[in-house]
Formats: sequence, C-alpha cells, structure tokens
Amino acid sequence: MNPVSRRSILSLITGAVTSGVAMAKPETKADVTDARMARLSRAIAKYRQDEAKEPQAQRGWYDDNGERQGGLIAFVRYFWHILEPETPFVDGWVLHAMCEHLEAVTFGEINRLLINVPPGAMKSLLTDVFWPAWEWAIGKSHLRYVTFSYSASLTERDNRRFGDLVSSHEYQSLYGDVVKLTNCGAKLVSNAKKGWKLASSVGGVGTGERGDRVILDDAHNVKEAESDQVRNETTRWFRESMSNRLNDLKKGAIIVIMQRVHEDDISGVILSLGLDYVHLCIPMEYDWKYCTDDDGNPRATPIGWTDPRYVPLQPDQCDGVLAWEERFPPEVIEQTKKAIGPYAWAGQYQQAPAPRGGGIFQRSWWQLWEPPDGHFPECEYICASLDAAYTEKEENDPSGLTIWGTFFNKEKQRRIILIHAWRKHLAFSADRKILQPQKGELAVWGRLPKDPAQSRAAYRWRQRTQEHWGLMEWVQHSCVMFKVNRLLIEAKASGISAAQEMANRFGQQPFAVQACQVVGDKYARALAVQPTFSQLMVYAPARDWAETVIDEMAVFPKGKYKDLTDSSTQAVKHLRDIGLAQTDDEAHAVEQESVMHRPKPKALYPV
Repeated sequence: MNPVSRRSILSLITGAVTSGVAMAKPETKADVTDARMARLSRAIAKYRQDEAKEPQAQRGWYDDNGERQGGLIAFVRYFWHILEPETPFVDGWVLHAMCEHLEAVTFGEINRLLINVPPGAMKSLLTDVFWPAWEWAIGKSHLRYVTFSYSASLTERDNRRFGDLVSSHEYQSLYGDVVKLTNCGAKLVSNAKKGWKLASSVGGVGTGERGDRVILDDAHNVKEAESDQVRNETTRWFRESMSNRLNDLKKGAIIVIMQRVHEDDISGVILSLGLDYVHLCIPMEYDWKYCTDDDGNPRATPIGWTDPRYVPLQPDQCDGVLAWEERFPPEVIEQTKKAIGPYAWAGQYQQAPAPRGGGIFQRSWWQLWEPPDGHFPECEYICASLDAAYTEKEENDPSGLTIWGTFFNKEKQRRIILIHAWRKHLAFSADRKILQPQKGELAVWGRLPKDPAQSRAAYRWRQRTQEHWGLMEWVQHSCVMFKVNRLLIEAKASGISAAQEMANRFGQQPFAVQACQVVGDKYARALAVQPTFSQLMVYAPARDWAETVIDEMAVFPKGKYKDLTDSSTQAVKHLRDIGLAQTDDEAHAVEQESVMHRPKPKALYPV
C-alpha cells in the first residue's frame, strides 16, 4: 500500500472512531467499543470497495514488471473467489493477452476478434462470464450478449456462472447501483437497463435474437470434427446465420474463441477467406516458423500485441517455450502429449491442425529431387493416378491427378518420384464441337510437335480450346505429355465412367487404363503405403504443384482436401503391388530368396 493509501485509510478510521464517540451515547463501555468497531468495519469495507473499483473502471495497463494491472484482469482477480472458492487463481501473460484484446473490443478498437488458445486457458470463464460482467459494471449494463457453443449445455453452464457472479453480494456491493437484475436464469440473465445475456447453441433458438455482442465459444465438438457433414454444416451456419446476429453491424462485435480441431473449422474458414478479424493465436509451445513473418519479426496484432516468448533472431532460444508454465508445467505437458496423440496436440494445443512435420505422411520423409541439370531421372515405369470428381461447382470435391515414376539411384536402389500433379474443379468433358480443329489448327495432346508449322497450328488449337477442357481432356493431355504407361482410376461411380470414356473417346492411346478396386477407407489405404514414405523412398522436385501435394498429405486426414492424397496412395499401392516400390529390406529379402539353395524335391510316393 502506498503512503497516500495509508493516509486515506487512517483518515477514514479516525473519522469513523470520532463519529462513533460524538454521535453514540451508549450506556456501557462495551457498547461504545462495539459501535466504534462497527463503524470502523464499514469504513474499511467502503475503502476497499473504492480501492477495487478505481482500477477496475479503467482500461488495463502494464506495470514496470510487465504485469497487467487494472481493467478486466483486476476485475477477474477481485471476483475469482466467487466462482472458484477452492481453486487458487493462477495469473499469466496468456490471460493478460486475452484481456487486452477484449478490452480493445470494449473501447471500440476491435469489432471482430478470433482467439485461438489451448484447452484450460480459462477462455470460457474469461470471455463468456467475467468480461460481460465487467462491461456491465463499468457503465455498459445496456449491452446485450448472444452466446453460442456447439452445445446449449455449455453456454447455459456459463450463463449460470455469470448469474452467480452478478447476483453475488460482493458484485452488488460494488456495482448494484448500475446493475439491477430483473432475471437470473440459465438461459437468460437481464437487468433494469434492458441489457441481457442469452445462452444458445449452434443452430439454436438464439439465431433469431440480435445483440451488441455475439460470442461463439467452441463451435465444434472435438469428437465430431472429423465428420465433414457436421463440420460443414457448422461453418455454413456461422457464415449465413450467426454473422447476422448483431443489432449494429458496424459497431457491434463478434468474438470467436476456440481451439483448432481441423484445417477447415470455423477458424480455418475465417483465415482462409481473409475475413476482417483480429487474430490472437497462442500455441502452447512457441513455434518460430508459425509465430514470425518472413523477415523473422514477431507477428503483431493490430493493437500492437506480440508473443512475449519471442527472442530476436534466435529461434533456438524461444522455440518450444511453454505459454503458461505456472499453470501447465513441462511434466504435465509431456503427459498430455502422450495421452492425446499428435493430431489432437497439433490442433488443440498448437493451433495448427497437423503435427509439426506432418502426420501420417511427415514432410521430412519427402526427399528433394534437385539435380544440377534440373531434369527428372530416367524412369523405367510411369503411372498416373486419378481421383475423379467432375463438377464445376466449387462446393463439391475437385478432381486430382498425380503422376509417378520409378527409377534407380546411384546405389542401384529403386526409388519413386512425383513427376506432376494438379487439382481442378472440372466438368466431365468439353463440348466436342469446340474441340474440332478450325482452319490452321491441329489437335495435339501432350507436347507440341517438333515441326515448327505443326507446333504453331497445335498451339493455336490449344490456346482456343484449353479453357473449355473437362476432366477427360486434361487427363488425356497430362498422360500423353508425361509419357504415362498406365492410368489408374478408382473404380467408383465417377471413376468407372471416366475409365470407359477414356477408352471410347481416345481409342488407340499410348497408355493403358486400369480401374482399381477400392479396399478399406482412406485412412487405412494411407497407412498401407506409409512405410514407403517413412523409409525415405519418395522424391519430389521443388515445384509449386509438388508443394501442394506435400501440404495436403501432411495434414491428412485433418485437411480440407483429400483428392491428391487418395490419388497418391492409389499410385504407390499400385507400384508396391507390381513389385516396383519394395523397401530396401523387402528387396534384399527377395534377392536372398532367389539365390538360396533348395534341394530337389522328392516324390511323395515311389513310382
């Protein structure tokens, strides 16, 4: 307590005691003492209330030690025991960061906020309980809140906590003059200034109400994050319904706070579409590559906040540093990693829904093909693999084609290389009238002819028609261009049609078409070919299209797209089945088996 505070409280005590002597005329000395103590208690209580209210009513600030004082965090510290009487309050900069950004919403600097923090970071209690109670307390009791989660039980739980806080004796003693409650239920808490807080769920009745603040806390159930149908329905609801629940679209605020569960969850939609949200992202372990920009500078939010774990130009000093060691010590984190596995850790704790380096197919398993001449190796066998989905509508799955070759390295070991790939949303086929060559044109698939005149004629035809090509034309062109020996097409509805059309349309083509039967689900098929990648047998060049394949396979099965992964696993399985993708151990075993001496078999019975 500073000297001014000491003098203030001493004056209050003196005044209370003097007042007790002057005004009270009790019959005994005991009554005099009781009266003085009662007035003294009231004076101290009043002083403490005033001392608490003053910093809470201000915007928070950082002291000389880097600790946040005043504002929302002071409010949380003061009222913590109301909601958690048996749990000690653990302070930390993670809380300070969230408070700082929520205060920026309160003071009109942010109206769209996305917060990604690990489980246990007190996100629901802070955002859905303490923050609304604090806003009401500092003179904004007219504000209305609509809160959503994947389950109504979660928002109703937080509304009960909110009601317990604002109806408590301690809260009413400080702020009862500005927050007079008229209703205090699990679904709705309201006050005399017509402010209220409504609990709802994704797709629930709250979608018909409008508020000044819309809070979406954990929109996805972790257990259902793998369901494309459930996840897509949730993101559609977010874009079409929830985002329109503000009374004032310009001044109202939307806060989305969650842990990442999938590349294409609501956070992923916000980020991929470039929606105008301030993004506060706090991974449990600091990741230099993710938390800094291309120049090695820390990523800053618009209000100037940066991750305090950053050490300039020294990634080794800060990589892996924990966010909140006081609450989550290293031994607890290691136990958690082992218990939940790499996928859950990457998404929920690191806010990057794929393990660092990849999941089933780790990035480090891909070998870089970068020869001095820039050419591909001479391949003994080349196959193309198609995952077909022919539609022009963006919301449907695209088609994916990958082309692979097998070759021998300098040690005479057989290896696999990714030669080309593409992902496109295509119609099944182009109009054949458009494909008919006009005067001075020549229809040529694949590489242009060496003859200059024919090359120019073929180029004119391709330039006119290529934008109209469908799936069949692109597959034909790619297979001829890269001298494919065999085209693999998954034997499902669209794949069967594609295989038949390829045979009917292009007749005597230089490659065979094979319809591959589907055995097992996508995950099982990926695991079946994982050893080929983990034993460092697969190469890829440093090209954008190769990076697209590597990126997709790194986040599988958490990623938005799976077409290139399906295409790749189908190709590698085919190469394994025909003996061209054996691991070194398998090849050595086959070689030993071939040279092993076997005695001539004897007849079972004498002849």
